[in-house]
Amino acid sequence: MKTRKEGTRTMKKIALFTLGIILACIILAHLGPMIGLLISSIIFYYAFKKCLKAEKTSVKILLGTIAVIALIASLSNIPAVIGLLALVGLYYIHKNWKKQPSSPKDDDPFTNFEREWQKLQQTN
Repeated sequence: MKTRKEGTRTMKKIALFTLGIILACIILAHLGPMIGLLISSIIFYYAFKKCLKAEKTSVKILLGTIAVIALIASLSNIPAVIGLLALVGLYYIHKNWKKQPSSPKDDDPFTNFEREWQKLQQTN
């Protein structure tokens, strides 16, 4: 027969597993927008960096326009943010899957007294 702690641990594993499946489905559903967010963010980053280093005004205007368009494309990917949150949640579940619950220290004064009393009786 399982103890109450083992049953709670089993229920926690089942809940984590179910939540992991749901988060994996969310990640797969939002994979396209996540890829779009990645590409538009990379374009924004390089256009912004090149715009700051450019010397000609026409090049700065062109790269600035590309950077603004890429920034708007990045900001419009709200489903990708949901997918990223699901990815973080899945990482948290993976990290805590095999984590053993820490048992609280036995700081009860009565049990400590009993233990010390037994030690004193054994030495006498």
